[in-house]
Amino acid sequence: MDPHYALPAPGSIDQQLVSEKLNLSGMRCAACVQLIEFRIRQLPGVTSFKIHPASHRADITWDTQSLTFKRILAAITDLGYGALPASQSLDELEQKENKRALWRLFVAGFAMMQVMMYAFPAYLVPVPQIDGDLTPDVDKLLKLASMIIAVPVIGFSASPFFSSAWRDLKNRHIGMDVPVSLGILLTFFASVWATFHGGAVYFDSAIMFVFLLLGARLIESRVQKRTTAALRILTQLSPAMAQRFLAYPQVATETVDVASLQAGDYLLVAAGEHIPADGVVITGDSSCDEALMTGESLPVNKSKGSNVLAGAVNLQGALVMQAKEVGGATQLSALIAMMESASLEKPPLVLLADKHASRFLIIILVLAFISGIVWWQIDPGRSLWIAISIIVVTCPCALSLATPGVMSAAIGMLAKNGVLLAKSKAIQAMAMATHIVFDKTGTLTMGKLQVREMLHGEGASASEAIAMALACQSSHPVARAIGDYLAQKKSNHELADVAGLSKVREVPGGGIEAECEGKTYRLGSVEFASDLHAQDLPIPPNFAGQTLSVLASEHGNLIWFALDDVLRDDAIAAISNLKNKGKQILLLSGDRQDVVNKVAAQCDIQAAHAGLSPAGKYAIVQKLQADGATVVMVGDGMNDGPVLALADVSVAMGQGAPISQSRSDVLLMSNRLLDLDFGMTVASKAYRLIRENLAWAVLYNLFAIPAAMSGLLEPWHAALGMSLSSLIVVLNALRLYLLEQPAYLIPESDAGLR
Repeated sequence: MDPHYALPAPGSIDQQLVSEKLNLSGMRCAACVQLIEFRIRQLPGVTSFKIHPASHRADITWDTQSLTFKRILAAITDLGYGALPASQSLDELEQKENKRALWRLFVAGFAMMQVMMYAFPAYLVPVPQIDGDLTPDVDKLLKLASMIIAVPVIGFSASPFFSSAWRDLKNRHIGMDVPVSLGILLTFFASVWATFHGGAVYFDSAIMFVFLLLGARLIESRVQKRTTAALRILTQLSPAMAQRFLAYPQVATETVDVASLQAGDYLLVAAGEHIPADGVVITGDSSCDEALMTGESLPVNKSKGSNVLAGAVNLQGALVMQAKEVGGATQLSALIAMMESASLEKPPLVLLADKHASRFLIIILVLAFISGIVWWQIDPGRSLWIAISIIVVTCPCALSLATPGVMSAAIGMLAKNGVLLAKSKAIQAMAMATHIVFDKTGTLTMGKLQVREMLHGEGASASEAIAMALACQSSHPVARAIGDYLAQKKSNHELADVAGLSKVREVPGGGIEAECEGKTYRLGSVEFASDLHAQDLPIPPNFAGQTLSVLASEHGNLIWFALDDVLRDDAIAAISNLKNKGKQILLLSGDRQDVVNKVAAQCDIQAAHAGLSPAGKYAIVQKLQADGATVVMVGDGMNDGPVLALADVSVAMGQGAPISQSRSDVLLMSNRLLDLDFGMTVASKAYRLIRENLAWAVLYNLFAIPAAMSGLLEPWHAALGMSLSSLIVVLNALRLYLLEQPAYLIPESDAGLR
């Protein structure tokens, strides 16, 4: 029995589940992720195991009575990967691996130059048997020298390919390194045989192949680190320790692990430290850098009553804060989870390519075998080399590298500017979008409504108290505005004395209904209120063009509230930019027609629909999709939930209702519509690069494979073509970084440098 296992006593059914985060190293592609997850999930006692490829972290939960943590780490390292608890950094391990990678590249490069010198005479002055001037003794001496120089390349530089291929074969998986290793070994050993028995050798081809492939993979790893930088930084933002007050307001504090914090704890955050939890400032004045969480490039001032976010940097004075959300409930944790989830998913086009990648490898091996047999009948001396050329020249690497770099770069660029992807399929849908549908309140407008005027009838004081009580039951911008307005009226201290409400219900797109002292009241839209008393009362003339809300009873309207909202500063520019991209813009709102028309005119939106219920919005988007449109829906608030779920891409504003955020593919944390416009540009560019990479990989193989099968390519041609093809795909992904940010996204401190 494995000593690492600790089996429970017979008949024991108790479980002691423990969760832990791991740092992983050595993963190169999706196949690595699948292999590790498959093997670890098979361990007895493991209840869940999930790898986040973008951050190279993993979450695991296991039963300590069945399995030890040491055994879990050993199982991962046995597969050839590095694993440490999340509290321990992999930087030292990665530095050692990078140093070894550079040494492997150096050995292969040095050997390649030497072997090329020995191979050069054979190409120019071959041996006399084939009309050359090179004597057989000198020819054999050069071959032996080439073989000796090739040994360290095969034994040291190429070792990562062999170990990876052996791991894949042990796990009954055909990965990219299987044909790579096969090509290297066949070329080397066939050349060894030819050295002693006569014939052409291709030590130079094998060494060149190893050198070019190592170089391409080294560049690939550097690119991957750059493209996942945003997510890696996010995962490192939360501090490990925090200063917690023993008994606030006493000054004594203790240093505790952030994982032990609880909601309600009072914390001290010194200048220069990261905020350890989401909460509110109790005392102190400072400013915080929240750029990575919200996309806001400038520091945000903080004082008593201000909300602070976990991961933000306290730039100036010390702050005393009370924790509201801790651990996995913080906004930072939610953002990390969204980005990691997006990195796991792939657009439909990419899934199609991945689906056929493993089949492609098997087909290539079969073609190489068949071609070798056919050429054995034609020219036995060339059959093996042609089979090797077919294996080497093929480009499964290009197919596998075609998308990860682009997707990681796109996700990182968007996150840097306050646009977070919950599902990476949104990249393809945003690139193909034909229609963009906007909600009005809280989306095109600030959503910070203010009551400009109030008109009431009988029982004003009691009615205001009921309106206040109803407004407190909703998080809708209109309800919040009414609640704030009534709370500021000095003459209404008695508002809090209203008897308790019963049968409270919120109607999406309508308002709030409740019973108080046996009577039914409604606070919401004019139509919603009118349905209660069945009276069609005229709107006060001086309220035209403003958002209206009504408090009504079964006897009529008790109070009219006229509210104003402010158009977002960047709404007009964002709509103009999106229209210039060829997008059709629609405005769907539940507000009155005159209010909606006013906003539509300001933003130059031709298609504006007012007075819509959630079902009405849903029906319009459904019809657009039925007509072949790809729809992006941008919304805020509870009544946008159904249509957000229906749209091809759903975008929720950062300050929106939780239900709209939970059903969204994209979260606009910055609340800037111009960031959404930039996000559409990034998505279009990324999707175009993905298609270019896939097209190049397919086109290359369509020409290279027939050329190799017909004998037109030597092994060194194949090595050069395969490595350069992979390198082209990786470098093409970097073109996304050439996409210039518009001036409105450049911080003022940097604007003068551009």
